[in-house]
Amino acid sequence: MLPGCRFSACTVLILFAGAVVPLLGQSQDTSSNKSWGTSSERSDPNGNANPTRTRTTHSEVNGRIIDKTIVEAMGPDNRYVTYSETERESVRVNDTTVRNIERSYKKNPDGHRMLTQQVEKKSRSFPDGGKKITRATSNPDGDGRLQVIQRAVVDSKQVSLGVRETTTTLSAADGNGGLSPTMQIEERETQVDSKTVESNKSTSMSDGAGHWTLSEVREGVTRQGAGGDTKEERVLRPNAEGKMALVERTVTNQSKDTAGDQHATIESYSTNVPGQAGDEGLQLVKRESTVRSRSSNGEQRTTRQVEQPTPADPGTGLHVTQEAIDIVRPGTNGTATQTSTIRTSDSNGQLNTVWVDMGKTDNPAVVNVETSTSKPTNAKSRAAPH
Repeated sequence: MLPGCRFSACTVLILFAGAVVPLLGQSQDTSSNKSWGTSSERSDPNGNANPTRTRTTHSEVNGRIIDKTIVEAMGPDNRYVTYSETERESVRVNDTTVRNIERSYKKNPDGHRMLTQQVEKKSRSFPDGGKKITRATSNPDGDGRLQVIQRAVVDSKQVSLGVRETTTTLSAADGNGGLSPTMQIEERETQVDSKTVESNKSTSMSDGAGHWTLSEVREGVTRQGAGGDTKEERVLRPNAEGKMALVERTVTNQSKDTAGDQHATIESYSTNVPGQAGDEGLQLVKRESTVRSRSSNGEQRTTRQVEQPTPADPGTGLHVTQEAIDIVRPGTNGTATQTSTIRTSDSNGQLNTVWVDMGKTDNPAVVNVETSTSKPTNAKSRAAPH
């Protein structure tokens, strides 16, 4: 959590992290982005949290991509001091293997940079369409030596035409100097026809004695239609009797209108409703709406809203509780300005601004926007490896 966060604004910032990160120039895996930089300043108009500053640089030399991000926070003397640093390095080892390393740093009490965590990921592709990913998370011990605390192994295989299976095994430090499996995820994705994809994802937890217990099942289906894409997902978990029971359901709709604006809505239903006992069956508990538009002058605007019921009175229905507005405006000399505003509702239901992020970038992925209107494009939803 960022320093100086004193109330729910920090929670809102985390909820809308997906809205803010793309504006800060998230690295793109494209050879055209040889070098670029992004800077931004985030402040709370109400003075409830410290302002922060973020600088990101991206460079690519001979296939080696390096991204560095520095976050600074306002110190007691009203001067910015480094709060955290992150370095991400991506190297293509050969035609089939890519190696990524992410290192996180903080300042120690003496003001020196100290490594706090390293995540190393290696991804390898195979001629038969298979893919294997290993990800190791390491923390330094008391002597500064890195020790692996978690490892994830992802095996993805094309078992037949239109059918892909993925197995993910998570292992964690067991206290005896080794790693023991703690979680296993089995996924199966089936292309039923040209417009329908079905998915099934089962998560099991280890009891530490070599036995696995099924803890969750997610069943999904994605359909393409003339008006856009629709995805439905059901979540089942063990009930009091140990039997798998339906506890959540989400419905996602994506479309593009005649003006070229992209619309996405996610409706979440749950048996866990704030303010109720939990035996009322599935009820609508949240709606997330996103609209992305581009103007003729190249300006991009993304508006995200979250609607939720009032915990004290869920019968009143949904109302807007959070909103994020991101605006990117093309500037001069291959640059763009960026503004991100996050608002949250108060006790009276009024939306108040809790964060404002302003910055600029010369990231080509942000600057080079397509201003022409195109026909709707339907992108199939895919289960991403963990």
